[in-house]
Amino acid sequence: MDLPRRVVIALGGNAMTAPDGSATPGAQRDAIAVAAGHVADVVAAGVDVVLTHGNGPQVGNLLVKNELAAHEVPPVPLDWCVAQTQATIAFTVADELDAALAARGSDRRTAGLVTRTLVSADDPGFREPTKPVGRFLPREQAERFAALGQTWEDRGERGWRRVVASPEPRAVVDVPAIEALCAAGFVVVCAGGGGIPVTGEGRDGHALSGVEAVVDKDLTAAVLAAQLGADALVIATDVPNVMVGFGTPSARPLGRVTAAELRSHAARGQFARGSMGPKVEAALRFVEPAVPGRPRRRAVITSLEHIADAVRGDDVGTVLQNDPGPATKEE
Repeated sequence: MDLPRRVVIALGGNAMTAPDGSATPGAQRDAIAVAAGHVADVVAAGVDVVLTHGNGPQVGNLLVKNELAAHEVPPVPLDWCVAQTQATIAFTVADELDAALAARGSDRRTAGLVTRTLVSADDPGFREPTKPVGRFLPREQAERFAALGQTWEDRGERGWRRVVASPEPRAVVDVPAIEALCAAGFVVVCAGGGGIPVTGEGRDGHALSGVEAVVDKDLTAAVLAAQLGADALVIATDVPNVMVGFGTPSARPLGRVTAAELRSHAARGQFARGSMGPKVEAALRFVEPAVPGRPRRRAVITSLEHIADAVRGDDVGTVLQNDPGPATKEE
């Protein structure tokens, strides 16, 4: 398989934290350095790479700081937390990726862009919080925060986790800036944490305005990849494949699948909404539908260490590719 011209890589939380979930600055830098090595292999092969990333633990840490320091400094809203973590993670990724590229003899450089994502003010996600952020806590601590008006969910053995509003991404506002940086030869780190959620049309005098929410980063990655005309979307997580029957004796990994098969599994509730569900939905949205005249698109969900293999088209991960048929394939 020929290498894609442009790929969007969505790094999961395991690329930002230690294996035990530690999110200390040192642990985050070490984890990002490992991820940067895999990404650098793709860039050094001549592929135009745009990176996005999660920020759940980092936003969660800022929210804890809000609560603990509220008597001293004004708490900042969720959109500000997303912006702050975007900048912190992007500059760290840029440092580590620049070093990894230099080690491979590449003169490509990395640029981080604080990025906004347009959402609808009347999105139903504002009425029903579903997006997990921050740390897992014991029930007693979670109940204390719930008493302050927050929404927490029981996540099983790992404990309870806060959930916040997660509206659907409609468009990445800053795509023109991303395109300009790509054209100038930069590897762009953008739309971290799904992008800073904003409402408004941004034209005809209507200003954009940040809102209290967190947009799912995988769904935003699919929107971003489509806007940028990417050939492939690689969603890196902590497992090599999407599983069906997870946690049961009949569990099995999915390799190459059709959109119909994947949607069938999703309809039967095979993928948890707070973890694998959005990744599967993002892959489907990027690949579907097979539009006449549009180049083929490929989405891969796999583990961090298989990023380069996934971009090359090796038989790794869960792979979804549209097949527009003979009448609509690229000439």
